[in-house]
Amino acid sequence: MAAPGTAPLHVTLEPASNAGAAATHALLAAMLRATENVSDLIFSPGRPPQVEVYGQLVAVQGPGLRVLSADDTRRIASDLIGDNKQAINMLREHGSCDISFGLPGLARFRVNVFIQRGSCAVVMRVIPTTIPEFSALGLPPQLGEIAGLRDGIVLVTGARGSGKSSTLAALLDRINEKQTCHIITIEDPIEFLHNHKQSTIHQRELHSDTPNFALALRAALRQAPKVILVGELRDRETMEMVLEAAETGHLVLSSLNAPNAVKTLERIVVAFPPLEQSSLRGRLARTLRYVISQQLIPRKSGGRVAVLEVFKNTPRTAHYLDCEDPAGTNLLEAFKNGGATEGMRSFDQEIEKLVRAEVVDPEVALSYAADPQQLQRALSQ
Repeated sequence: MAAPGTAPLHVTLEPASNAGAAATHALLAAMLRATENVSDLIFSPGRPPQVEVYGQLVAVQGPGLRVLSADDTRRIASDLIGDNKQAINMLREHGSCDISFGLPGLARFRVNVFIQRGSCAVVMRVIPTTIPEFSALGLPPQLGEIAGLRDGIVLVTGARGSGKSSTLAALLDRINEKQTCHIITIEDPIEFLHNHKQSTIHQRELHSDTPNFALALRAALRQAPKVILVGELRDRETMEMVLEAAETGHLVLSSLNAPNAVKTLERIVVAFPPLEQSSLRGRLARTLRYVISQQLIPRKSGGRVAVLEVFKNTPRTAHYLDCEDPAGTNLLEAFKNGGATEGMRSFDQEIEKLVRAEVVDPEVALSYAADPQQLQRALSQ
């Protein structure tokens, strides 16, 4: 049965040369061929194989395909994990594991296998085989200046599936092209594969190359990098290590699951004990360079369009960061009053432009706005 409002996709499986992993590979290939713009593959007991397209789940049907059983999803998970002992132990001990997986010449995936109601489920995020260009992602050209930063912290934030990894990859590739330096990435798992260009780049994957972000960061500080990419800020220890790296002259790029710049800063601050929060704001004021937040909004014509908010830390905003401002009122004012001349842009300003260009319906725009009432007033003028 397809997801509500969607018709199932019909595919034909290529015959596998043998059972087991080859059959799983054939299934993955058929699901990718089912339609364009597949972002995720999902395997769940009691459902047929599904793909996600523009945020909608669609069932994949065809000869040889059926509703998956718990044995089916367990076999698929086993074929994907293979002999990765770290992933097997993580799944047994914690109920989920992350791995990377590739179909040679076709696609790479970020895979999460997890236990639910005693059975395995699998979600596979499709990773583009080529590193995206700035223009393809709709990144403003001024973000190219990140490649010239000497130190500090650059954060890319947004909900899961909003394209944070692609933006980080594009920024890192620009640095790789422009600087002659040593770059280290710490990822869970490795997504985009970067080749040496002007820079020398080493990519480390959690569980296979290092046990956790914090230990890998400590080691990185002894490995003479100029630039460090940390896949995600997940805990206070990793945040502390990122701050320390920035304070000791490194440029650090990372991501965080937060909807906008104000919420990003709030999430970092509240991760620390109250007695440390005042000094932490001062450290952020000195080290933060950019917060790039993004979300995907449905287009009138179908599909989704990326909307970016860009916060650039300036002497004015650094003063606000260093002060007690729990609601982020001063930072919001910085966006509205003069932010554009300093290279900043807010979600609501960008959403308003899309409505006026008839790319997005007004009703949809208001549902995604940070301040729907203010956007409604702007659109009515």
